[in-house]
Amino acid sequence: MIREQAADKRTPKTIRHDADLIVVGGGLSGVCCAITAARAGIRVVLVQDRPVLGGNSSSEVRLWVLGATSHMGNNNRWAREGGVIDELLLENLYRNPEGNPLIFDTILLEKVVLEPNITLLLNTVVYEVEKSNTETISGLKAFCSQNSTAYDLVAPLFCDASGDGIVGFQAGAAFRMGAERQDEFGEKFAPTEEYGELLGHSLYFYTKDTGRPVRFVPPAYALDDITKIPRYKRFNAQEYGCQLWWIEYGGRLDTVHDTETIKWELWKVVYGVWNYIKNSGQFPEAETMTLEWVGQIPGKRESRRFEGDYMLRQQDVVEQRTHPDAVAFGGWSIDLHPADGIFSEKPGCNQWHSKGIYQIPYRSLYSHNIKNLFLAGRIISASHVAFGSSRVMATSAHVGQAVGMASVLSTRNHLLPRDLTEPTHMHVLQQELLKAGQHIPGINLQDDDDLVHQAKVSASSEFVLSELPPDGPLLPLTSSAAQMLPLPVGYVPQMTAFVTADQDTTLTVELRRSSKPLNHTPDVTLETLSIPVRKGKQELNLPFTSQLSEPQYVFVMFIKNEHIHLQYSQMRVTGVLSVFNKINPAVSNYGKQEPTEDIGVDTFEFWCPERRPAGHNIALRVQSGIRLFSPANVRNGVQRPTNQPNAWVAKVDDANPTLTLSWLTRQKISRVELRFDTDFDHPLETVIMTHPETVGPFCVQEYVICNDQQERIFHQPHNHQTSNTIRFDQPIETSSLTIHLKKNDGLAPASLMEIRCYS
Repeated sequence: MIREQAADKRTPKTIRHDADLIVVGGGLSGVCCAITAARAGIRVVLVQDRPVLGGNSSSEVRLWVLGATSHMGNNNRWAREGGVIDELLLENLYRNPEGNPLIFDTILLEKVVLEPNITLLLNTVVYEVEKSNTETISGLKAFCSQNSTAYDLVAPLFCDASGDGIVGFQAGAAFRMGAERQDEFGEKFAPTEEYGELLGHSLYFYTKDTGRPVRFVPPAYALDDITKIPRYKRFNAQEYGCQLWWIEYGGRLDTVHDTETIKWELWKVVYGVWNYIKNSGQFPEAETMTLEWVGQIPGKRESRRFEGDYMLRQQDVVEQRTHPDAVAFGGWSIDLHPADGIFSEKPGCNQWHSKGIYQIPYRSLYSHNIKNLFLAGRIISASHVAFGSSRVMATSAHVGQAVGMASVLSTRNHLLPRDLTEPTHMHVLQQELLKAGQHIPGINLQDDDDLVHQAKVSASSEFVLSELPPDGPLLPLTSSAAQMLPLPVGYVPQMTAFVTADQDTTLTVELRRSSKPLNHTPDVTLETLSIPVRKGKQELNLPFTSQLSEPQYVFVMFIKNEHIHLQYSQMRVTGVLSVFNKINPAVSNYGKQEPTEDIGVDTFEFWCPERRPAGHNIALRVQSGIRLFSPANVRNGVQRPTNQPNAWVAKVDDANPTLTLSWLTRQKISRVELRFDTDFDHPLETVIMTHPETVGPFCVQEYVICNDQQERIFHQPHNHQTSNTIRFDQPIETSSLTIHLKKNDGLAPASLMEIRCYS
């Protein structure tokens, strides 16, 4: 029994946690920051004010995770973010292809609690910042209402990934809220006052068909007149969850302090919408449906943005400007919403894409006036316009990983965040991020400690792209289609396509490339062929004569023709992809981006893949073949297709694909790093959208590693991840390593993106 005498007052139980890094905010940026830092060896406290992790991606909000891939609706090929966020999304694909948000919760929690260097505090709110001087945070005070416990959190470094920036705000970090004027940064897309300066919050609902009639009596606070919503006719009984992202409100209010007011208005709208669907008589299919879930907290888009040493701006996104301190990338459109949200007469969003992914500089990831404060997530140093792109969760997670690794280097070398901008330190940071699976466009891994660079690399076979055989579907050319092919410097080879025509006609075939070699927007036409086609089935010669001055992808484009059926192939190959000039209104893709006024964005066409099981390659025969899939690619420092496939690919008929590393002397090997092709072009949305597979079709699911005696030293029977790290309890002494890749079922030849070995 516990019995205490009356007291004047009591203080809660208080626990002190000392760490190397305190991360406040358990959204994806905070989670990826904490995991990255912990895996690299420093002690982390992760503080989350909610009962689950994931922020807007959690089961409390249920927004799908997206980033540069943009629903496969832009020209950013192989652009899914790497590292920890890639690991999380692939794990979700493997366990949860149906997109259950509760399962995603468990994956995030599992990944965090399995890290021994992370102390996780759920349901814990930071309410006070302590400082040792005007520029330095010394500690945080936090409280958990669930266990009535206060926490003193002490560390030399802090990361604010809280979304609203509670730590930065209380610490006195410079911040902005609202939109910059057009003339401050020369941003032509800066919004007018009439459009509004802030994006609002959203709140979602899920429905369920019970199989029997269900009535709905709306609460008294439900919106009684649905016609107050200008777009009310867009509502239907089929869409739910974040498909209704445009149920948005609050952009005219204080999106920090008015959040509860905004939430109530959103509740009114949601219940009013459901009342309309259930009781208006216009949706008879809703008779047996019921509300299964309504969000308890709104998903926030925008509030404070903190000032770093550099502020990302529109031109960085659109022009894809390069930065010496690039540590991450973005690629979502510049996606601004009218401040009046669902009550606006304007479209729910205004999305403008760039021609490719863009670099995010490290100088935007720390406060310029609080020396030991990192910034991660949507609060990084960006203008309102650039924030329209950088704010999405996968991009925020990628940024969080960069901050996590920066905190490790700061801890090891007793540095402050700004110190890492020194070129030598920055080079180390970039290289450590690349080692951990982060992709930084334009920067390759150069690792002198990697023993693979001292080895001879050989393989059982090497794929040569001489043919995508005509064994797939025969489909009408009702939309223009293109085959992306990687080519080296030199002449474009002649090719042969396979078509069937229902009458004599002329087929237009264009050969294009991108104006930037790392982009995949076909904005430069090399040549146009007009080919007579007779009625019936036939092979068409494509006599290209163009020459490439640098290695990159070309697009062999078949312009739509209602009289033509184009032959496709069942073969899928790492780094080879078909794209189509179609429409994806979900990301404002109507086949071509064409601004009607000068708002500082480009005009160009969209050529995007189709989702599996569709999206076959176009059947082609390539004269002399394309030889860009050699085993040497596994050590070229790039872990995904960019301007080349960057992978070793075995021949299709190789029954035992093997890659061998041979050294002149015996090596002691304690760790092996492998990178597989998990299809970085697939966005892997976490909720709502289902996926046709649990493992990417190019991913090698089983492999064996043998030493120079051909003894098995490691066996992985069930791989579904990009990154595999093999650590040996005792170093392996050997003069060679052989990796046996077990060929997957299906029509994709075995491939490997990278191998690294360490003593």
